[in-house]
Amino acid sequence: MLNGYSGSQCSRIAKKVPSMHVIPLSETSADMVDLVGGKSAGLGELIRRGERVPPGFCVTTEAYRCGVIPTAEIVDAYERLGAGPVAVRSSATTEDLPDASFAGQQDTVLNVTCITELIAAIQKCWDSLHSARAVAYRDAHHIDRHAVLMAVVVQRMVTAEVSGVLFTANPLTGCRTEMMVDAAPGPGTAVVDGGTVVDHYILDGSDRNGTGCLATTQLAELRGVGERLQRHFGCPQDVEWAIDEHGQLWLLQSRPITTLFPLPPDTDKPLPRVYLEFGHVQGMLQPVTPMGMSTLKSQVAAMLMAIGIRAEVVDIGGRLYGDLTDLARSRSARKRLVKLMAVDFGPRAQAVMRQVLADPRFAPSKDHPQGRRRSDIASLRTAVRLVGGGVRTLARPDAARTRMFEAIEQMKLQSIAPDGLRTAAERLRFVQAQQPANSPDDIVSPILAGMLAATLPAYLLKGIAREEEIHTVLGGMPHNVTIEMDLALWRLAQRAGEHRQLLMHTPPDELAARYRQGTLPDIGLAAFLDTYGHRGVAEVDLGVPRWDEDPAPVFAMIANYLRVTDPEQAPDQRFARAAATAEVTLHKLVTRARRHRPIRGRLAGFLLRRARALAGLREAGKFAGLYRLREMRRQLLLVGVDLARTGLLDQPGDIMFLTLDEVHNAVHQNVNHRKTITARRAVHQRELRRRTVPVALLSDGTDLEAIRSTPAAAVGALTGVGAAAGRATGPARVVHNPATAHIEPGDILVTATTDPGWTPLFLTAGALVTETGAVMAHGPTVAREYGIPAVICVPNATRRISTGQIITVDATAGTVTIH
Repeated sequence: MLNGYSGSQCSRIAKKVPSMHVIPLSETSADMVDLVGGKSAGLGELIRRGERVPPGFCVTTEAYRCGVIPTAEIVDAYERLGAGPVAVRSSATTEDLPDASFAGQQDTVLNVTCITELIAAIQKCWDSLHSARAVAYRDAHHIDRHAVLMAVVVQRMVTAEVSGVLFTANPLTGCRTEMMVDAAPGPGTAVVDGGTVVDHYILDGSDRNGTGCLATTQLAELRGVGERLQRHFGCPQDVEWAIDEHGQLWLLQSRPITTLFPLPPDTDKPLPRVYLEFGHVQGMLQPVTPMGMSTLKSQVAAMLMAIGIRAEVVDIGGRLYGDLTDLARSRSARKRLVKLMAVDFGPRAQAVMRQVLADPRFAPSKDHPQGRRRSDIASLRTAVRLVGGGVRTLARPDAARTRMFEAIEQMKLQSIAPDGLRTAAERLRFVQAQQPANSPDDIVSPILAGMLAATLPAYLLKGIAREEEIHTVLGGMPHNVTIEMDLALWRLAQRAGEHRQLLMHTPPDELAARYRQGTLPDIGLAAFLDTYGHRGVAEVDLGVPRWDEDPAPVFAMIANYLRVTDPEQAPDQRFARAAATAEVTLHKLVTRARRHRPIRGRLAGFLLRRARALAGLREAGKFAGLYRLREMRRQLLLVGVDLARTGLLDQPGDIMFLTLDEVHNAVHQNVNHRKTITARRAVHQRELRRRTVPVALLSDGTDLEAIRSTPAAAVGALTGVGAAAGRATGPARVVHNPATAHIEPGDILVTATTDPGWTPLFLTAGALVTETGAVMAHGPTVAREYGIPAVICVPNATRRISTGQIITVDATAGTVTIH
């Protein structure tokens, strides 16, 4: 059997449809990808649009399936082409797709001049489908290696005087109003292989004088081609081209640019708009499911209101972005915008916003007094109420803590669905009635008071205390529900010591399945999940499973804990040491401050003591709100069961790729959304593979950090922001998914971002490095409380650092050094 067909099957196919083995490029089209591959399909579309493409033919995937090169048909097609020099290029069925270009992953052979060379080149293209680099690329994009087929393009060679690549959007900045051209004399291989110095052009619509190897008229012609192709294909294109000795422009390939982040929604407004990414505030950069997005938009808007920021929250690439344009252009709001971002959004967002405020396109405009007056009055009332609650909290922190946990228990009880819900319609009505409610003042006031008490001392003690001293004082913080969760899991792991081999050497998914079947020894997991089962990674997304649904991540964390064999590295001991060090540092710092600045010293001491009593409560509000999300998810999945039973869904979990309105239509009108779900799931899977998300975007797609100049770091050092005091050296462990992470004691955890679902990994880590975050965000807060160093906001840390490299994390300097 050859490539899925037996020899007799291939013979029958060849006799019945011999033309399916070799077909002219002019007969290929976009709906023939399975037969001719991505490159051939794209070239066929160019020919149909009247573009100048070198003539040629395609050896189809049917020939590859049979495993026998159709020599006679190829000879005939080659002679019809006029023989002579040709280019032979791969055209796999997964090539030149919207999210996978396969650039350079499979083979191209140029200047083939005879039939013997041609047959050998085709065979080489076939073989390259299973080269190590192509297999690794497919695996990275989660493409089934057994479902991929290879077609081959054979085209007349163009004798190129100049050649290169045209990007119809700027691939470096994401700007959709700019095109970029790289060009060099001779054939295009020098440009795409990076083997020569190229001339680089940015085409922004203004008149551009030709320099280097391209004339002004040629640049104008390339821009016109780019505009036509982008209109036709409906997305930015990566175009290979060549200009022959007669000055004729030939197009050799056009495929989607796969690296661009999606555009913000079109607002039809002439001036640019600015969007700030909000997901990292909750420690998540992965895309949100459509169902989760519908609830998160209103929740994030309410959270922003609490700190005085009003912004429309929009979906860009499945991520939460806030439109801050009106605030940036407001004379009153822009004065406090950067400061308001300090606590939750962090230094990267602050730097970008300073850049925006300095941009003349965002110059302040006249505010709207009437609308502003109404909102200011509402904000003032809220502020007065919360200030009053904060003062009471600072005066009597123990009583405030008691009221807070009583309020959380009430929220837990109120989240439970009433008895008697039987039908999908009843369950859906319950979910639809769960509008995001503001947390009670008994929860909000202690959180704000704790954050204030933890933030102000840095200003009061400027010139007296170092930043890392204050971070040390905020370590080992009590009353943090996330810390308590992590330590409860540690205690569970210690009690499960007799099952050590089973828990350490059995895959987490298998352990989870055995737990659900009741065949796993009792290690106390049920009690843990009863308290913390409503949590998980990316837990604010309604579409993501909780730990009580899928405890596999919990088993992975237990295995990591069981690897700790040094009693001194036991997490409870580390936490206790951090708390003791914090108290000693607090006493020394206050004594010094009162000696230099008596009044400031007393006030700073008061606030730091209140911070130790209250700042740990920061996680409690989110912890309480997750009860409501879990119950909503439970009921929606039961609705999904009913819809799957009637054939409107393939499986119950598909409901998370619909909106509530779409579920309503399915339940009450039997509307089938399966095609919509399939399309959205494909986009979601593609976005899950994206490793970097812009901190801020302009409406034209420009990534603002990509155009911001940053000071150069020392050789071998990556620069970030110190967020938890200390210095540590150890092997890096780059982690993208905490559910499957293997952490050895002392490993330095390197990740894009973290949320509370990641924090059990901190118990055995030697230090933390993240690409995003704020000093008071989840990850750094927990790192301080465990006494491990943390450096945040290190751009591209997960790509610039590799697992196993020895790195030093220096929170004082805010650097990560790769040795």
